[in-house]
Amino acid sequence: MTTARSTTVDALAATLRREILDGELPAGAHLVELELCERLGVARHSLRAALRALAGEGLVRIEPHRGARVARLDAADVTALYELRAALECEAARLALERHAGRLPAPVHAALAELERACAAHPPVWSAINAAHSRLHMAIVAAAESPRIAAAHAASDGELRLFMLQLEPLWTVERMASDHAALVAALERGEIAVLREHLRESAAAVVAAG
Repeated sequence: MTTARSTTVDALAATLRREILDGELPAGAHLVELELCERLGVARHSLRAALRALAGEGLVRIEPHRGARVARLDAADVTALYELRAALECEAARLALERHAGRLPAPVHAALAELERACAAHPPVWSAINAAHSRLHMAIVAAAESPRIAAAHAASDGELRLFMLQLEPLWTVERMASDHAALVAALERGEIAVLREHLRESAAAVVAAG
C-alpha cells in the first residue's frame, strides 16, 4: 500500500511539475486543493504530499493558512540564484577544463546539440528547451567530476527552471541556441569569465523585467 501511494504521489507530482514547467500553471497561480483533486481525480492527502515534494524542488511555495502557489522568483531570488550558479558553475568549468586537457567532454557537446535541436523545433516547445538547457549546464558541472559541486548545483535545478520560464518572453529561441554554442566555444578557449557574464546577463534581464 505504501508503494502504491508513493507511486500515486510521484505520478501526481510529475503531472503538476509538467504543467508548471509548460506554463499551464503560471508563476504565482494559487493551487486550489479542491479544484486540483477534482480535476486530477486524487485524494487530498496525495495532492498535499505531491505539493510538498514540489515545494522541496522550489517549484511551489506553501504558506500557512494561505495554501500553495506556483513559485515566482523575485529580484532578490534571481540575484541569489545568479550568485550561487556563478560560484558553482565557474569553478566547475575551471575544474572540467583542468581535468580534461582544456576541452569539455563529449556529454557537454551532446547536451549542447540537444539544446540546439530543441530550439530548432517547429514550433519550439519551451518546456523541452528548458529541460535541455538544464541538462547542458548540469553537463558542464558534471564534467568537473566533483560530486559535492554537482549535488549543490542539482539542488537549485527547480529554481533554475522557474527562472527560465520568466526568461522565456525576453529571449528568442535563436538567441538561446547561439548564446550557448558561443559559451561552450569560449569555455574551450579557457574564457571562463564568459560563463559568469552569460549568467549575469540573463539574470539582469529577468530582474529588469520585474
